[in-house]
Amino acid sequence: MSVLARSVGNAFRNKVRTAAVVAVLAVAIGLALAMLVANQAVGAKVQELNASVGTVLTVNPAGGQGFEGGGEPLTSEQAATATAVPNVSAVVGISSLRLRNAAEAAAQAAGGQTGPGGGQGVSGGQAAATLTTSLTAAVDAGTLGNRNQAANGTTGTTATQPVRSLPITATGIGAEVDTTGKALAITEGNGLGDYNAESTNALLGTTLAEKNGLAVGSTFTINDQTYTVAGLFDAGTTFGNNAVYVTLPTAQTLAGLPGELSSMIVTVDSLEHVEAAKAALQEALGTDKADVTQGQNLETAVSSLDSVKNISYIAFIAALGTAGLIILLIMVMLVRERRREIGVLKAIGAPNRTIGLQFVLEALVLAALGSAAGAVIAAFASSGIASALISTNTTTTAAATTGRGMPGGTGFPGGGPGGPFGGASQLLTSVTASASPDVIVAGIAAVFGVATIGALVPALLTARIRPIEVLRGE
Repeated sequence: MSVLARSVGNAFRNKVRTAAVVAVLAVAIGLALAMLVANQAVGAKVQELNASVGTVLTVNPAGGQGFEGGGEPLTSEQAATATAVPNVSAVVGISSLRLRNAAEAAAQAAGGQTGPGGGQGVSGGQAAATLTTSLTAAVDAGTLGNRNQAANGTTGTTATQPVRSLPITATGIGAEVDTTGKALAITEGNGLGDYNAESTNALLGTTLAEKNGLAVGSTFTINDQTYTVAGLFDAGTTFGNNAVYVTLPTAQTLAGLPGELSSMIVTVDSLEHVEAAKAALQEALGTDKADVTQGQNLETAVSSLDSVKNISYIAFIAALGTAGLIILLIMVMLVRERRREIGVLKAIGAPNRTIGLQFVLEALVLAALGSAAGAVIAAFASSGIASALISTNTTTTAAATTGRGMPGGTGFPGGGPGGPFGGASQLLTSVTASASPDVIVAGIAAVFGVATIGALVPALLTARIRPIEVLRGE
């Protein structure tokens, strides 16, 4: 009988024990493979994050933060200065506004109440007249929203105040990008056309459009001016879709602040030049005039993903080690049970390598069965495990940054397209962990490696004993 046939037969000598061993191995190997898949998925997401917004710098007025802070507004002249900085490939000006429902504003005015915080302005503390719209916000204020708005200057007691909706984000842009520099994900219709010209076209978030029963070609008003829905976009979150995009000149006209910018999105030509371009921008614009930050807290987002990647890698090593330990213990038990068999093989001239190979092949049979079942477990569990790891880690990180306004974004602390992670927050929660064949093969190869070591060590230690000692002990 060949060594392979004997090894396979030995693996099924005790079927109940084999089934139990395979079941335990399947759990350990499945967890190891799931962690490896999660690790690879997060690594790919880090690369995607760097590729999509890693070369993006955000320029805000010095001292400004969302709709808070002081300082002087940015200007179109500063945008031209930023364009001339070496390694800068594009500069997009942004003007941020907030809109209130016209009927709600009129009811508040009739009741002698003011909107939260008085006038609605662009970021950096630039005041502007209240802007009203026929749109109804897609996000209900709820208890916290009403409480926060009351704290921001609305008169009257909580019990008598009318229900208020959240403001709607309105952003003027100079190119088809959102407030993080990522391309807008337009799901229906087209863009705004000439982004450098004043127009009456607008892009609506899918949630906002659905709330108001609007589609491409429908119309709505801002300050009694009629605008046409040119397209719908999906920002990835309900809050982010409670927004309107118009061209930059249109937003500047609505705010009554021509030539002024809330922020600038600067794209650098490569990751290698980001730090140099950041320093050059800061010097060209002046530290007292502008604050230059990288990718709206991109470093925080990437750091969070790197933590998840490290955790998943450590968990993979731990699960792989557990599988190896299980195989080692099983093989120690089997070797001890077969000391007489080993002695007989040695007595008839079987070399140590043949004895070792027999037990290694037996362990590989068990590992192969456990890997097959573990791969199925990993295929179903890897996505959930990756999501749980990312959700836990990013929630913790977001909690540490809650309360920060949106640099150059909507100005709503802790939410929207420029919340704690800026636009990266949408990418953080969109990691797709799929059990690709390459990753599974690599994981199973690692399992076979530890299985080989786990089987070979006890077999060779026993095989080194002289046959007469083994048989005498029996």
